Amino acid sequence: MNRPVRVLSLYEGFFAGGARILHSDVVAGLAADGSQEHRVLSLTSAARRDGSVQHAHDDTRFRALRAAGVHIDTFDRVAGGQPMTPESFSAAELAHAAGLIADADLVLSLKEQPLSLIVALERAGMLPDRPTAACLHRSDPTHSGPALGWLLDASASGAVSATISCAASTSLAYERAGVSTRQAWVIDNGIDTRRFRPGTRAERRGIRFGLGIPESAPVVLLAARFDAMKDPALFLDAVALHARRHPGAHYVMCGSGMTHLNPGFAALVAEAGLDAGVPLHALGLREDMPELYRIADVVALTSAFGEASPLCLAEGAASGAIPVTTDVGDAARVVAGVGLVTPRDAGAIAGAWHEALSRRIELRWAAISARARMDRRRMIADYRGAIEGLAVADALAA
Repeated sequence: MNRPVRVLSLYEGFFAGGARILHSDVVAGLAADGSQEHRVLSLTSAARRDGSVQHAHDDTRFRALRAAGVHIDTFDRVAGGQPMTPESFSAAELAHAAGLIADADLVLSLKEQPLSLIVALERAGMLPDRPTAACLHRSDPTHSGPALGWLLDASASGAVSATISCAASTSLAYERAGVSTRQAWVIDNGIDTRRFRPGTRAERRGIRFGLGIPESAPVVLLAARFDAMKDPALFLDAVALHARRHPGAHYVMCGSGMTHLNPGFAALVAEAGLDAGVPLHALGLREDMPELYRIADVVALTSAFGEASPLCLAEGAASGAIPVTTDVGDAARVVAGVGLVTPRDAGAIAGAWHEALSRRIELRWAAISARARMDRRRMIADYRGAIEGLAVADALAA
């Protein structure tokens, strides 16, 4: 092929979430050197999630892709609690999507939800013959609703010919669920270590001052959306216990819906029975995550299910925070040697935060020393190889 490989990525939409951050980082990185041409089709132009409406054009990933020269098409729809079904697409939308796929050499689907479009095109006899890879980011396919069925149908028909999983637990879980494709890759997540780095003392002091946090106070951070998967109730129960042992500690919660303006969140705070005066900073959706990680001593994850290779743990560790996580997906492997794994029990979690703080110097040094293995450049190179492998396999089969 004497021209760059043309790649179309399908997004359910642009809204807060680790998978979208990662995939957008990959697309922007691959488009940067000119060896591949990337384009995105989003099935929605806004999303109603976690108690708020998030417009695509306001999303950081959307703006970053545009800045990288990636063309983005969107359908004029609002994503809700359920993904779009194959029956929901209009004839005009199907025709537009078919044209974009025909112009591409291959297709990447960000998670399985956008595969409803592939199934709809195939049923209508409008699907161009292009290799398609599903990029998977869960460790429990059964929680993806009807989208698992679309992936099973598309892989069985050959419309989806490959999977790219962000964790070994993800690849194994989908294989057990019956997904079988001709090619499969596992590509570990990576982060931009230029953005996620330890702060200087002056930086940390300034960021803490802006939030009303004393310079010497221990800080435990949960960066997650308001969702049962993330189990914010368990985090708050652990806060109630930990605060009694560490009355000077501060607790930061950020992510879509993590705000007292969300009635569901406010109810969980009330149910946790926090002692009066416990400094809980519920910041909601933030675009300054590198700064917040720099002030954290512990980055917590209390998820109940669904995680694969959680970005927050790597981002926090690269910034000098100590990751403490429940044993979900590949989380234990992500924090091996730099953090702690705890049972899903509020007392055990509070105890693990206490241990992390007591070993803060040792574990912070270990986390900072592991920054190289978390870097995004390895991940982008692996994606480049997978895409080129798909393109070559398709050319040989032609």
